[in-house]
Amino acid sequence: MTPLLLATSNPGKAREVARLLAPSGLEATTLADCGIDEPYEERGATYEENARGKALHYAALARRIALADDSGLEVTALDGAPGPRSARYGGPGQDDASRCRLLLEALEAVPDGRRQARFVAVAAIARPDGEGRVFRGACEGLIARAPRGSNGFGYDPIFYVPPLRATFAELPEGRKDGVSHRGAAFRALAAFLAGDEGRAFLTAGR
Repeated sequence: MTPLLLATSNPGKAREVARLLAPSGLEATTLADCGIDEPYEERGATYEENARGKALHYAALARRIALADDSGLEVTALDGAPGPRSARYGGPGQDDASRCRLLLEALEAVPDGRRQARFVAVAAIARPDGEGRVFRGACEGLIARAPRGSNGFGYDPIFYVPPLRATFAELPEGRKDGVSHRGAAFRALAAFLAGDEGRAFLTAGR
């Protein structure tokens, strides 16, 4: 089967998704590998809209089955923000470290007992003919008082998982994959592709 197109320009996310797909035997290629540098503007109000839109856009552009995801951090004390706008939190010009810093500043006065948060991810798969599916995953945690750890990317250094007594950035890759929101979403997608309906989906997209 032609490798699936992984519709992301984020190298950290690309490595993580490739790692998540590896146990299922699915192969993925990246936008850079295919010479595609056309950006997709995420305008959806939900993770599902953004993930599906991205997958459909690049599936049509590359004329092959595409995978995409949209994810975000939902902080209870901020009424669920930054949510689907997590990658754009703080406006243009921010990087992972500055977004984490801005979020910690917004929560500076929030006591430990009210720092609940969750990571949410929606994985999408789409064919060039417009057919697609979405799969959702989530992980509950807390926002730490300061960044901890050097693994992962995004908000991983400040997302603390109490049962593991560690932030995502302190966990080895395999341990994080087993509990993460993105891991749950892509395991559901892989399980779909392993079944009769999923195999038919892939066959129709060749």
